[in-house]
Amino acid sequence: MPSPSTSIPDWDTADLPEPRPLSWRNWTSFIGPGIVMMGIQIGGGEWLLGPQVTAKYGGGLMWIATIAIVLQVFYNMECGRYALYCGEPVFTGFLRMRPGPRFWMGLMLLLNGSALIPGLSTHGAAIIASLWLNRPPTADDKWLVIGLAYVCLLAIALPVLVGGKVYNMLQAVMTAKVMFVLGFCLLVGICFVEPLHWWQIFSGFTKFGNVPVSDGQGRETVVNAFEHYSHFGTFPAVSLANIAVLGAFAGYAGGGGLGNSTYSNFVRDKGWGMGSHVGAIGSAVGGTNVTLSHVGTVFPITADNLRKWKLWWRYILIDQVYVWAPGCFMGMALPALMSIHFAASSTLKQSDLAWAQALITADGMRLATGLGTVIPKLLWITALFAGLAVLLPSQMSIIDDFSRRWTDALWTASPRIRNTYHPGQVKWIYYGILGSYVLWSFVCAYLFNTFGTPELMTLVTANLNNLAIGLTALQLLWINHTLLPRAIRPRWYQSLGVALCAVFYLGFALLVFFQKQWPVIARLWQG
Repeated sequence: MPSPSTSIPDWDTADLPEPRPLSWRNWTSFIGPGIVMMGIQIGGGEWLLGPQVTAKYGGGLMWIATIAIVLQVFYNMECGRYALYCGEPVFTGFLRMRPGPRFWMGLMLLLNGSALIPGLSTHGAAIIASLWLNRPPTADDKWLVIGLAYVCLLAIALPVLVGGKVYNMLQAVMTAKVMFVLGFCLLVGICFVEPLHWWQIFSGFTKFGNVPVSDGQGRETVVNAFEHYSHFGTFPAVSLANIAVLGAFAGYAGGGGLGNSTYSNFVRDKGWGMGSHVGAIGSAVGGTNVTLSHVGTVFPITADNLRKWKLWWRYILIDQVYVWAPGCFMGMALPALMSIHFAASSTLKQSDLAWAQALITADGMRLATGLGTVIPKLLWITALFAGLAVLLPSQMSIIDDFSRRWTDALWTASPRIRNTYHPGQVKWIYYGILGSYVLWSFVCAYLFNTFGTPELMTLVTANLNNLAIGLTALQLLWINHTLLPRAIRPRWYQSLGVALCAVFYLGFALLVFFQKQWPVIARLWQG
């Protein structure tokens, strides 16, 4: 079937396969991409920025996470729609549009800049140092943390070498991560956190319009903008002192950035829809028989294929609405619940040690009073391991995400690669990119640890994510309304959800830019 391509070959054609019935007997066949995405995205936002925001503002700003997660559901589902139809990731769909692959690959490389900053592994190294020292590391331990960060960067690349399909390994790791981390957080919340804090966090998801304002004494408090308007006739003056942190919070809530577009890769690799005709990226060990076609395969619009399409679409609905979204809400709420209870006991909150961000809650558990001597130590150690389970697999997924995205782009868009490599050799492109990424990460980690901070790495990454997901949301609407047949294009409310996703994230990106960067640019221009 011809597609409105540029230099990329047209799609192949085949009938849409019949999905297995949705039942508890077949639960393993329709649970996968959402779990992987959830495990990936319980990371920087939930463990670093969520607790930082709740420690400062309580649960009053959790509504930002609500909007972010709901809008990302629309975004993810449209990524899944494209992959179900042709078995290609949406990134390849972008390359099919004019002015051509070279232009879009250049733009995507700029938007993918946040993936080149390995911030999570540095925070994970600080946690390992804490386990080694039995205390949070100080400024004197900087080079221990930096050395461990390099070890982490190398170690987290090793699991993707095995598993038959790289996706299979990711699904196993992320499922274990979700169960351990959320299970630990839930247990701590039930046993130690009072009901008032539960109410503050979970009610915060619905407190739309809450904004930070200055209290006139150098601190900030939270007021509801709509209530303020009803009482005084004006909206409050929003404090933008921590807008970069709030922008990063929005950028990490759920997922954010180009990472969400990888949902389409996982739909393909899981074998949903036309993905079963296309294949997957094989691992270096055990992936000998795994192949990946250079181009996607689409189905003709017939009554029988449309019937099967509706059944496959239910897979996407269940995966996103019943698995991914609730998991993201719990992933935001439960770490924040621990933070709001224990962070006040930590002595690190006044520290200028940049990597303490990942340790504040665990340190609060270590120093908690009224729990004896054994329980605080047990909580401290378990919280540190939970932190490792959050941060290092997420950094591993970023490495995979970057390597996977550019492998798929080159595999389809490059005539030289299409003519040189057969379908069973895609893994060598993948591992070549992965190796180069790891080497770059060593350089980037050195630069940030020498001239910046791990916290800066996290803030820059998250705010770049806002720009990336905002722009690609518009591209997603473009390809799904151009490349897909009318019968399976998104409906108006689905398109509206993706459009609002673009407005929300581009709005945050512009707000952070004009608040934090524009004054610097203006001074340079004038002077």
